[in-house]
Amino acid sequence: MSDAKRALLQKYLSGVLPHSTPESQVIARRVPGGPTLPSFGQEQLWLHAKLAADLPIYNEPVTVRRLGPLDLIALKRSLTEIIRRHEAWRTTFATEDGQLVQVINPVAEFDLPVVDLRGLTEPEREAESLRLATADARRPFDLNQGPLLRGLLVHHGDDDHRLYLTLHQIIFDGVSLYSVFLPELAALYEAFANHRPSPLPEPPIQYADFAHWQRDQVQRQAVTDELAYWRKQLAGAPTALELATDRPRPAVQTFHGEQMSFRFPQQLSEALKARRRRTSSG
Repeated sequence: MSDAKRALLQKYLSGVLPHSTPESQVIARRVPGGPTLPSFGQEQLWLHAKLAADLPIYNEPVTVRRLGPLDLIALKRSLTEIIRRHEAWRTTFATEDGQLVQVINPVAEFDLPVVDLRGLTEPEREAESLRLATADARRPFDLNQGPLLRGLLVHHGDDDHRLYLTLHQIIFDGVSLYSVFLPELAALYEAFANHRPSPLPEPPIQYADFAHWQRDQVQRQAVTDELAYWRKQLAGAPTALELATDRPRPAVQTFHGEQMSFRFPQQLSEALKARRRRTSSG
């Protein structure tokens, strides 16, 4: 970052520059009653998931490892409290009169199956734990029934525990997972394991409030004009991206894919890093 950009950022953070949020950009709590509509991102993902209902393409597996003693009661209580705090993580989806809606379910104790592998040898523990986690990560979710967040606790040893979480991307993303869920889990577990109350304040808004605000924004004329502009610009554009490949596109999408790994020479990697630094400092 250049000196000029750094100085401007410092002024902004110190309050020298105005940065108030316009009233239209403030997300307020939605009025109770009436259907709770999904965000546009959720609606799009729901449609994609329905096209491949038996494939776990939107399952997100996460592993949390605990080294040291584990208070199982505190862990279950922490997971239950997180689900209570955040409506999105106890949400399922249904259609009412042809309209997709969010169904915010009542709070229930988090179901956490426990598997004890301490009787196996270390190689056997690792193999069996990976098998269990993989099988759970590949199990499809039912977006209508839920829950859309699963957990599995595996004891590897007295001081080695693995919490395997499988999340559906319609209610989670990387930001909410690493910036909200995991920090809250750590804070709540630390408090409950030491017989203290939750140290976390109640969330000021819920994800459904954002979805309501997002749809309200679309109704505003400014957004309508923007949509009209892009519809005009993209009129006649192809509906599929026909890239040149080594084989024809199948008539029915299969979602079969493959990963390819390759290495950059160190000299090329260093040259790319240097170019990035020059570009970001301009």
